[in-house]
Amino acid sequence: MGSPLKIVVEKHSDGYVAYPLGLERGVIVGQGDTYQEALADVRSAIAFHVETFGLEALAAG
Repeated sequence: MGSPLKIVVEKHSDGYVAYPLGLERGVIVGQGDTYQEALADVRSAIAFHVETFGLEALAAG
């Protein structure tokens, strides 16, 4: 992976949603009751995505 992923964390009425910007393909989303939980969840989802599909799956568009 060439550069770090930028992750957006949004606050919603029922919790937080987090997702990385600039993915060429696929969707990775995390959620949680707190900012920290959503960030940890999306980081876990990114790690799983890389383990499953390889680093090339995170190529920015």
